[in-house]
Amino acid sequence: MAITVTATAVKKIKEVITEQKLPSEVALRVGVVGGGCSGFEYKMEFDEEVSPETDILTEVDGVCVAMDKKSATLLDGTELDYHESFEKRGFVFKNPNATKSCGCGSSFSA
Repeated sequence: MAITVTATAVKKIKEVITEQKLPSEVALRVGVVGGGCSGFEYKMEFDEEVSPETDILTEVDGVCVAMDKKSATLLDGTELDYHESFEKRGFVFKNPNATKSCGCGSSFSA
């Protein structure tokens, strides 16, 4: 079970790590929590405490991505991208497991 992270997203993640002066071994933790208008919400944060026993770990171009095993089931096959346009910018989850999502794209149902 894994997600893919686009080169654009990796570049932005590295920029944020540098801007926030985070340690180089920090992981980007992605996950799913209950809530939002469609049932589940995506969650992203930096985490220095990751464990191969409790997390699914993926490395993409020097960026460690961690997911708890419950979230990994709902995120399997998901692509994490970074989109920047005149109207909006931010990380975008393209989740093939989402059967319905809200208009803002931050929550989904599976």
